[in-house]
Amino acid sequence: MVGARCAGSPTAMLLARRGHRVLLLDRATFPSDSPLSTHLVHPPAIMRLKRWGLLDELRATGCPPIHEYGLECGPVDLMAPLPPADDVDVAYAPRRRVLDDILVRAAVAAGAELREGVSVQELLTEPDGTVVGVRGRTKEGTVVEERATVVVGADGTRSRVAQLVGATEYHARPPLLTSYWSYFAGLAVKDVPTFRANHKYAFAWPTNDNLVLVGMAWRAADFKRLPGGADEVFLPAFDEIAPAFAARLRDAERAERWMSGSVPNFFRTAHGPGWALVGDAGYSRDPCTASGITEATRAADFLAEALHDGLSGARPMAEALADYQRRRDAASRPFYEYTCDFATLDDYPADVLQLLDAATRSEWHAAGLSGLFAQTTSPQEFFSIDSMARLLTGPQGAELTHWRLRALRALVGGPAGRTRLARGLGQRLVNGRLGPLGSYLTTAPPAPPVVTAPTPS
Repeated sequence: MVGARCAGSPTAMLLARRGHRVLLLDRATFPSDSPLSTHLVHPPAIMRLKRWGLLDELRATGCPPIHEYGLECGPVDLMAPLPPADDVDVAYAPRRRVLDDILVRAAVAAGAELREGVSVQELLTEPDGTVVGVRGRTKEGTVVEERATVVVGADGTRSRVAQLVGATEYHARPPLLTSYWSYFAGLAVKDVPTFRANHKYAFAWPTNDNLVLVGMAWRAADFKRLPGGADEVFLPAFDEIAPAFAARLRDAERAERWMSGSVPNFFRTAHGPGWALVGDAGYSRDPCTASGITEATRAADFLAEALHDGLSGARPMAEALADYQRRRDAASRPFYEYTCDFATLDDYPADVLQLLDAATRSEWHAAGLSGLFAQTTSPQEFFSIDSMARLLTGPQGAELTHWRLRALRALVGGPAGRTRLARGLGQRLVNGRLGPLGSYLTTAPPAPPVVTAPTPS
């Protein structure tokens, strides 16, 4: 396992718990930070930590629980509870030196062997190209060579393993946003407020040590044209899109250095003869929805199951790993498209803004908006014609004034609205107003609800 953070360690732990021999290699030593992480962990990942017996340890670190996500954007003023993943309706944002240490120690406790300070530089291969091991160096310069049935790259977006095996990228998009962020003391933030306006996006959430992570994102091209560094542009941007929060921020104290970064968006082929990829090594998306850790734990779950099947002989390894990639893509693609669409920071059309505003006044739909960000509500579910019809024909729908929404309400609100023809036309009308996300939803397979949600009234 090359990489021992939030994808590699859970995969190693799950395999070791099932009796497999696992070697974890990482160039870092633990505990240590991963500074280019926004470290928000959504309910589906918290659900897995609970299932793995690690949630109580996370709680014991004093990291504050998060129960609601919000968004201010024009008339939209959302702050809504998180829909549950199974029975978990809470998020946390632990520092990576905290979370990664919990995960790596759990892997070691399960029986995995950890070697820190090892940088993998080459893969060992058979003449037919099958990967059979790794070669690297310790920090002291000692050459390390190990053989294994499978080598897993869990070594991040710039994965050395992915580079060496030539893993192909698909659904790729360039970096969309670039951010500045840091940690602030003396700032009271309970849950997750976010702000979107004028092609900028701001976010904040509480973490360990009574600190709050606060960030501001610009379109990548706009970031390159900023008139100064973080000290010059950060607060003025907050003044522009979130003036009330900016006033509170001025009374707080920045506790750590500024950080900045952006990431590309892609899926990579996740397996081949003797190798597999997990976490950001196999799938990377803009951090605007803070979903990297959540995606990593889900992929770790899928990959550990597939590797166990292959290693135990339950089915051929190639078949098991192909199924892993299929499951990963099916689960992640809708949220990837939602994230990439959000990261364009395009202005919402007036009718879409009015629809989102109405959704904030419907308990179920408001939670659904929160769940889109938290990965507990799928885009297919939230924007389905059934969901939109409930909103349009409810009390909030009667308040809508935009002609497109009134026309859609008339189409789906009466008995004729339950016919296949009306539903299909209504869905096309909805998708046509959602930009790139709508284009994806038009061709995407229908998805069942990600979580069990209350039945809308």
